[in-house]
Amino acid sequence: MPKTTAKTSHKQDLVGAALLAALAIASADACAQQGVIASGAIASAQKNDEELAMAAQNPVAAMISLPLQYNYDHNIGPQETGHKNYVNVQPVIPISLNENWNLISRTILPVVWQNDIVPGSGSQSGIGDITQSFFFSPKKPTENGWIWGAGPVIYIPTASNDLLGVDKWGLGPTGVLLKQENGWTYGALVNHIWSTGGSGRTDINSTYMQPFLSYTTKSFTTFALNSESTYNWETNKWSVPFNFMVTQLLKVGEQRFTLQGGVRYWAESPDSGAHGWGLRFTVTFLFPK
Repeated sequence: MPKTTAKTSHKQDLVGAALLAALAIASADACAQQGVIASGAIASAQKNDEELAMAAQNPVAAMISLPLQYNYDHNIGPQETGHKNYVNVQPVIPISLNENWNLISRTILPVVWQNDIVPGSGSQSGIGDITQSFFFSPKKPTENGWIWGAGPVIYIPTASNDLLGVDKWGLGPTGVLLKQENGWTYGALVNHIWSTGGSGRTDINSTYMQPFLSYTTKSFTTFALNSESTYNWETNKWSVPFNFMVTQLLKVGEQRFTLQGGVRYWAESPDSGAHGWGLRFTVTFLFPK
């Protein structure tokens, strides 16, 4: 073989080897970049889910949610023979008013099945009275990290049976104050309702207080304790249930939701109320922006 041809062939071999090496380096670099991007995406998703799990504990979070909350109580009434099943349909809808303020709409519509709530009353089923709250809430927490909202609460007599509601309109103020840090959420939601009209025989004059404390883990599991206490100023009686709950954030496809289960203990109750232990199970569909 002539020397010129041999040199040319040798140069081609070197060029080919260099190209193969360059392709290998480029491929390795691309794989590394994809790994970094994937790791970044996973970290971002992890952070978003942590934020979402915490937002689910905030009553005035700027996020559409739909909780369906099933409750069971028994030992109801002076003879403690009644029992009650009810599902609270509780849509939460935030409305942006301007760059600084949100209006948070929170609705509670009970769907009830109950028996012997009043001795000899038999069974009733249907919808109860609606409690509608509106919270004007700043979009950003205070400098100290506190989140708050305040506004009116309206009691609407929508009950389909006399024993499922009080047949009175009601109105009053409501407010919430909370803080979230290092996985912890703590604060309280309060309201007071006075009756403003209606044909019901019982006036409304009650204070509602819901102090709450929860901790959310890195696996998006939340352990929570709250009380949903009511003081009736007409009868001077307390109703004080304590709820102990565990909540898990889950995802099916693109839909995120939480599942919650827990028990309730009635520490104080009027003769007409529930006594002992109860149950709560909730599924909440989350629709973050």
